[in-house]
Amino acid sequence: MIETGKYNFKLVSLCLLFLLCTVVSHAQIKGEASYYADKFEGRKTASGQIYWHHLKTAAHRTLPFGTLVKVTNIRNKKAVVVVINDRGPFIEGRIIDLSKSAAREVGGLQQGVFEVKIAVLHNRDSLENRRNKKKDR
Repeated sequence: MIETGKYNFKLVSLCLLFLLCTVVSHAQIKGEASYYADKFEGRKTASGQIYWHHLKTAAHRTLPFGTLVKVTNIRNKKAVVVVINDRGPFIEGRIIDLSKSAAREVGGLQQGVFEVKIAVLHNRDSLENRRNKKKDR
């Protein structure tokens, strides 16, 4: 009887963990966005990639490099999908720094700093886990 109880507890715990991860991964976060200054063109990012204005990339404090994020300008509802390849922003209240072309696409160049919501679409780590599971089959 005790063994069954332990098994049920573990099963329920795993289900709750799965649900929590699903909710968190689909959560939308609101805050301020800004974009890279021209002086960063051609410089290395924290991931080792070179920053180019024309690429749809962004900096985030904690998301893994390679994560795809949908960024939506709250004022005009324009959206862009970017790849996280750098760390930042390090200014209070800002949640993401966009490349210049990404900021242009959502209509943020004139404002400089603008309200956005971000949603994680795809995390590179989750893709690698799926690939590994397919290999194991």
